[in-house]
Amino acid sequence: MKNINKYLLIFLFLFPTSGFSQIKVPIKKKTERRVNNEIDDAIDEGLDGIFGGKKKKTSQKTVTEEPVPEESAANAEGNADVNSSEEPLGAWTKFDFVPGDVVIFEDNLDGETNGEFPSKWDLYRGNVEIAKYGEESVINFPATENGNIVPLMKKQGDYLPEKFTVEFDAYFSEFCTKYWVEFYDKVNQKQPSGRSYIVVGPQDVYVQGFGSTNVEVPNQTYPFWKHISISFNIRALKVYYGEKRASNIPNLKVDPSGLTIVSGQCHAGNQAMIKNIRIAEGAVPLYDRFKTDGKIVTNGIKFDSGKATLKPESMGVINEIAKMMQQYQDIRLSVEGHTDSDGDDAMNQQLSEQRANTVMTKLVEMGINADRLSSKGFGESTPVADNTSPEGKANNRRVEFVKM
Repeated sequence: MKNINKYLLIFLFLFPTSGFSQIKVPIKKKTERRVNNEIDDAIDEGLDGIFGGKKKKTSQKTVTEEPVPEESAANAEGNADVNSSEEPLGAWTKFDFVPGDVVIFEDNLDGETNGEFPSKWDLYRGNVEIAKYGEESVINFPATENGNIVPLMKKQGDYLPEKFTVEFDAYFSEFCTKYWVEFYDKVNQKQPSGRSYIVVGPQDVYVQGFGSTNVEVPNQTYPFWKHISISFNIRALKVYYGEKRASNIPNLKVDPSGLTIVSGQCHAGNQAMIKNIRIAEGAVPLYDRFKTDGKIVTNGIKFDSGKATLKPESMGVINEIAKMMQQYQDIRLSVEGHTDSDGDDAMNQQLSEQRANTVMTKLVEMGINADRLSSKGFGESTPVADNTSPEGKANNRRVEFVKM
């Protein structure tokens, strides 16, 4: 017992507790909790203190010199212009993230009810709800205690393949807003002996076991959105913060089995929010796909809803297509747009044509000769998956680059 007390004192010294210690679970109470959850929680709190090296010690009762406005996400319509989709595409010229081939989890929060728990997720602990940000629904973590959610996956057990990608948009309302991405499912899976996680702050990306990387955000003021992209390939891990690659780890030494997303912030009244969450399987190099199939099919080129305006994260695929065409001068491509079945047939046909033309125009702007490209749209006429699930619709919303 004396030895246990001694180690406990050492542990508490290394990992001090914080104002996140009182946890309420108003939506769903779990009947079973493993003993090591207490250790897990203490490590999270200790990491919060270590990772936020520039951060002053705070608690829920601490106030800053300037009062924090008591504005909820539901009333934040006036701030909608900080959406990351408004970023200029020119900053993404070196972005090389290519998402997985097949979407296995998609949550764009369509049809969700404001104030309710998000229907495609389960709760491990904390307080999480749907809120409105401008015209969009978001997953809101309204309290300062960490909220933990896991995706409701069709596949049970170890549902992450050996090659996968994860993407989501993260909202940073203050200097200590953070998002943890755990590589196991806290609700349905036991904590593995080799635990691994990523922590994303407003100017830092931390990978457990590999340290923190500073990410410069020039002239960035709060609040702002950032697109977070994660790629895992058998053992190699890459993490992208917006257009910048923040981590490139050749051997993570962990086999990811599931996913938990955790978020928290320092001050009540400030928001931590995520949206546009996607998990995709596979990571075949684009040129290999082209040699094998005579075409490249991608759902990684994204557009604003109902528009032909490219989202910045689309540049990962477009940059790789441009490099391929610059390297192999004999390649000529037909850029072909496809939509899901939502909306009017004629409108979808027109939208697919406009989106294909947008991609072709972007490639020409990047130096590809227009004579090597053409564009066409097929609307919703040639689905590759069902249109009854968000994942099926995500796979149908695609751009194909077909050999001419």
